[in-house]
Amino acid sequence: MWQLSRVHFPFAISGRRLEVLGIALLSGALLGLFVLRPINDFVAWHEHEVAAASWWDYVWTELVNSLQGKKPSKTAFYALVGSLISLLAGAFYASVHDRNHRIDELTAELGRDLDALIETGESDVLEFKSTLRWDLQEQRTNRSLELVVMKAIAGFLNARGGTLLIGVSDDGEIIGLEPDYRSLKKPDRDGFEQTLITAVAHHLGGDLAPFLQVVFHTCHEKEVCRVIIAPAPRAVFLDQGGSPKLYLRSAATTRELNIKEAMDYRATRWPG
Repeated sequence: MWQLSRVHFPFAISGRRLEVLGIALLSGALLGLFVLRPINDFVAWHEHEVAAASWWDYVWTELVNSLQGKKPSKTAFYALVGSLISLLAGAFYASVHDRNHRIDELTAELGRDLDALIETGESDVLEFKSTLRWDLQEQRTNRSLELVVMKAIAGFLNARGGTLLIGVSDDGEIIGLEPDYRSLKKPDRDGFEQTLITAVAHHLGGDLAPFLQVVFHTCHEKEVCRVIIAPAPRAVFLDQGGSPKLYLRSAATTRELNIKEAMDYRATRWPG
């Protein structure tokens, strides 16, 4: 699925990221040495009228001196400045690239027909839930059902993302959101979305809201909520009775990992 990019520049210990970091530092140092310093030397020649045959001779002489190890402090300064500029430029490019990638993936996901999506059935990237908090059997509000939805969302966050359809039964029947609306103080889409995001913040973490895109559809005269979930940048635990548990979406099911599995998966999925 897609991944939401927050503006960050993490360098976890991995071969690929170390390689990118090394390239950025080297290119930045070269930028400082062969671009920034010559520009500074040209400005110095122009402002102070340095006695030299020409500005080119002065700039070239300073560059050669730098390559020969003369004035090392000045050389190190411009290499450092160039490296910082390169790192900042790399971080900006990465954030823009990831954001554009997210928009493309989200556009593609929203472009999928809801009926066709439901017909594909549940999978490792798609799950159905009949309601958020309304108990269809007992015909009453059952807040414990929120935990079932939170488990599904946590599973997608810990995996590679996915789509959760609320208002659709396990067999693909469209139930609609109207039963849930009756349980809300604000019985509409806004009230439902606010309740859902509040539950995510309470049970999984307030920092995870940006990783959820909530969209509503009207299908066969019934409303359905589509929650598009991006992979999380950290392990997401669901606290159940004081015991945090890690869930993972795999195949067409969301399963709880035991302690060893959770530790191994966390070390592999989020190294550093």
